[in-house]
Parts: sequence; C-alpha cells; structure tokens
Amino acid sequence: MSVNAEKEITKLWRNLHAAQTEICRTFYRWREVAIEVAGPGMKPIDIALMAAEMMGKDIGKGLLPRLNWLKGEETFLTMLGGALAGIWVTEGGIAMAEKGENPGEVFVRCTRCPWPTAAREFGVPMEEVALTRERLFQAILEDVSVFFNVNLKIEMLKAIPRGEGEYLLRLYKEN
Repeated sequence: MSVNAEKEITKLWRNLHAAQTEICRTFYRWREVAIEVAGPGMKPIDIALMAAEMMGKDIGKGLLPRLNWLKGEETFLTMLGGALAGIWVTEGGIAMAEKGENPGEVFVRCTRCPWPTAAREFGVPMEEVALTRERLFQAILEDVSVFFNVNLKIEMLKAIPRGEGEYLLRLYKEN
C-alpha cells in the first residue's frame, strides 16, 4: 500500500495545532476551577500568577541539564534565550532569540502567541496574559541563576496582549 506523504504531513500538522490549542485551553479551564475553589477572597490574577510561578520553577529545573556555561557567557545567554523562545514555539508561537547590542544580553522576540486567543475565549483580561508570561519566565530564571551562580533577569519591553504587535523580552546578566 502506498503512502500519500502530503496527506500524512497535513494530518500531523493539524494534530500538532490541535494539541497546541489544547495546551492553552487546559490552562484556562484549570484557572476557572481554581478561581471557583479559591472563593471570593482570591483575585483571579493572583491565582494565574501563582500558577505561572509554579510552572516556571518546574520548567527551570528541566532546563538545567541542557544549559552549559563552559562555552562562555554570551553562548550561555543565547542558549537560554533560545530555550525560552522554544517554550513559545512548543505552544504554537513564532519566537526566536537574538543577540543584544551589549554583551550579557539577549532579546527573546515572539511575533505570534496563541495565549491571547485562548484567553479571549475564557474572558481573561489581556494584561493578565502578559503578566503571567513574564512571571513564568522570571520563575524559570530563579533556579538557573542559583545553579550557575549568575544573577539573571528578564524584563518585558513589549507584549502582544498590550497591543504592541509582538513580545519583546530582554534577558540579561545583572552585575
């Protein structure tokens, strides 16, 4: 029996996009349940930020074996920026890491992010989407900073949910 490669690739591509969409929807379904369980004393943004921090710490621990300081600071930061961009790509975004103008800095740019679309479906404010993404990345860097004894920081310069057309984050080593 012959295989229609184009048909198989199209089927895999559709399945990948469906899985990526489900990642975002599952997070927001979980958020709704957590808000309901927490009761009126808890703000939805606080619940979302706590979840982002928990997920970030877990992702950060998983990144440690993949990072290497031996090739120097610039290569390390580029690898780390690429790993952060890779998180977006896994979720269905278009992202990349770019060297900064100054040594010790890398920019992570995302031009397509699936989270605002999913958030709209669940009535989540766009500012929460931007803040949870920033908190996720900050939490990832906490264990990486401790493990490599380097003070790493990340700051969000632009965010798609804020209407700025792209995410732009500056990853840098603080002196």
